[in-house]
Amino acid sequence: MNDPNGMVYFEGKYHLFYQHNPTGNEFGNMGWGGHAVSEDLYHWEEKPMALEADDQGMIFSGGAVYDEYNTSGLFGEGKSGLVAFYTIAGEEQTQGLAYSEDGGETWKKYRGNPILPNPGIKDFRDPKVIWHEESEKWIMLLAAGNKVIFYGSDNLIDWEQLSEFGIDQGAQGGVWETPELFQLPVDGDPSNQKWVLQVDMNPGSIAGGSGGQYFIGDFDGKTFTREGAKDDINWVDYGTDFYAAQAFSNDEGNPIWLAWMSNWMYASDFPTDPWKGAMSLPREVSLKEVNGETRLIQEPAGEIESNRSKKLVDMSDKEVEGRMPLDDFKADTYEVVAEFDLDTSGEFGFRVRKGDGEETIVGYDSKNNLAFVDRQNSGDTSFHEQFPGVYRAPLEPTEGGKVKLHLFVDRSSVELFANNGNRVMTNRIFPSEESDGFEIYAMNGKVKLDSLEVYELESSWKTGEKE
Repeated sequence: MNDPNGMVYFEGKYHLFYQHNPTGNEFGNMGWGGHAVSEDLYHWEEKPMALEADDQGMIFSGGAVYDEYNTSGLFGEGKSGLVAFYTIAGEEQTQGLAYSEDGGETWKKYRGNPILPNPGIKDFRDPKVIWHEESEKWIMLLAAGNKVIFYGSDNLIDWEQLSEFGIDQGAQGGVWETPELFQLPVDGDPSNQKWVLQVDMNPGSIAGGSGGQYFIGDFDGKTFTREGAKDDINWVDYGTDFYAAQAFSNDEGNPIWLAWMSNWMYASDFPTDPWKGAMSLPREVSLKEVNGETRLIQEPAGEIESNRSKKLVDMSDKEVEGRMPLDDFKADTYEVVAEFDLDTSGEFGFRVRKGDGEETIVGYDSKNNLAFVDRQNSGDTSFHEQFPGVYRAPLEPTEGGKVKLHLFVDRSSVELFANNGNRVMTNRIFPSEESDGFEIYAMNGKVKLDSLEVYELESSWKTGEKE
């Protein structure tokens, strides 16, 4: 599996479609081969394949919306439904449309596809559609090489080009993909609204290979105007494995998105069988002023506590110096919530999924104000020369001199939310099953562990396995 697609909230259910090739042949039948639904974002039920390739071409990434007032005319008088947009990857990339009259269970491709022909460029893909309230228009974003092209429509079928954004803006180390656009209040202030434009890029990200960046600014229904210098770069995630993020449309409140937890550098080489690929935790995004700048914040979405089965560790006011292994600890899926007082230590944190010669280090470098994840000895790293590494994110301590590390450890991933989502790092790991130890540590001084709670996590599959 790879990119999440067509994400929409409808009638109490979150719909997640995703790129998947059920034939096993490389790109042979690539489409929205995966479909899963959830009522709480954590427990999922798989559905049949949604959109298959046809004689027009393969089905690449895109989004979906709820056409509540039948602006498309696809559903009959007084009716409504879901409309999906995707890239038809044939001899050239064009945009197609499909619609569902039964809440996303089945889909019909529009007979007039493609609805948007190729303007004569190589990369022209990944349509994301939103409703823009002020201009009362549907807006489509398309990734086009090193820029995003904006289109407008009254009926979801006929589209007019509005503007472009991106040439010479931000990071330009690779091809731009899977754009996203939404409006958010800064620090929850409804009188201070800003727009966020997010794009993914491959290669050239902060941690190497695939990654995402975002721009903050204004969108007037036609043109996106960013704040800051054109060469400023805001990274979405400082790890290696958070790509093609997409938010659920038609969901009230702050946007909730998730991403493919992988990287095109080594995605095909993962030492897993018969599956390859996974999705990140769902994340609620917001905007906050941090040290004089407006920053995108990401925190676990929904009732994350519902996944906790039992508390494994509970300690507070503990002075840590050197290495402190928890001898009785044995777990491979758990959540860690910790707050440190910097004190004198130069470096501190945790060694997770620890075993014979294996460990993933998640810590903080107080000398340089950096959160980091070190997976050099995390388990099997031999399948690709660019997999082992240390990844860092700038992170200032709070005003009170505190650092909060909130991490989710799974059988093949570590997701870190530092200082309440101020910085996020997502990394895949492949440890041995026997590597289930846990250690607290502090180097070059001591650190005060104000609080530490570790919870064992239940499976997201209600039966413990996929039915």
